[in-house]
Amino acid sequence: MSTSKKISVVTGAGAGIGRASTIALLQAGYHVVLAGRNKDTLDETIGQANEFGKNAVSQPTDLRDPESIKNLFQTVSDKFGRLDVLFNNAGVNVPLTGLEELTLEQWNSVVETNLTGTFLCTQTAFRMMKSQDPKGGRIINNGSVSAHVPRPGSTPYTATKHAITGLTRSTSLEGREHNIACSQIDIGNASTPLTRRMEKGVPQADGTVKVEATMDVTNVANAVVFMAGLGLDANVQFMTIMATQMPYIGRG
Repeated sequence: MSTSKKISVVTGAGAGIGRASTIALLQAGYHVVLAGRNKDTLDETIGQANEFGKNAVSQPTDLRDPESIKNLFQTVSDKFGRLDVLFNNAGVNVPLTGLEELTLEQWNSVVETNLTGTFLCTQTAFRMMKSQDPKGGRIINNGSVSAHVPRPGSTPYTATKHAITGLTRSTSLEGREHNIACSQIDIGNASTPLTRRMEKGVPQADGTVKVEATMDVTNVANAVVFMAGLGLDANVQFMTIMATQMPYIGRG
C-alpha cells in the first residue's frame, strides 16, 4: 500500500511506545499528527525524526477532556481532510496498589484515560473514516499483555486493558460495512522509561520480586507500521509482541 498522503494519529506520542511508533510511521512515509498532554515532548519526538519530522504535526491533547479530543480530530480534518490510521496508544497507571486500598480517584484516573479517552478517540475517528471519500481506515489499539493476564496490584490498569479488547472486537464488527478495520497490539515489556523498574525487579504472582526481561521498543514500532500498512482487505486482529523471556506464558 502506498503511504503517500496517508494520514495517521498517534496518541501518547511524546514518549515510549508512542514516540517510537510515531518516528517509525514518519520514516515509512506517513503524515502523523502527534497527540499528548505536553507539547514540548511532542516536539522532541518530531525532532528525533530528523528530516522525516516535516510530515508531523503536534497537537497537545488531554484524553480526559472530550473537547480536547474533538480539537485533535478537527486539526486532522482541517490540515489533511481525512484520516487513515489511528493508533490508540496513550495509557496511564497508578502505583502498585492492593485492590482493597484503591481509591475511587485512582480508579477514575485510569479509566478516564485508558478506556473513556480511547473510546472517544475511536468514536470520533470512526465518524471521520465512515464519512470520508474514499471511506474507510484502520484503528489500532494498544491492549498490553495485561489485556490477558494481570500483574499484582494492577486492578484498574488490567480492567481497562481487558475492556479495550471488547472495544476492539466491537469496533471491528461495526466497522465492516464501512471498510474500517480495527486491530489490537498486546505489548509485553518493551524497553521504555516506564519499564526501567523491571531492571531492578518487580512483584510476581508468587509474592517474590524478580528482574524481568525486556525488548527493544523498535520491535513494537515496526509491528505497528506493519499492521498500519496492510490493505483494508486484511487485518491483524490481535498481535502479541513481547520479550521472549518475560514471565507471560505460564505467568502466575
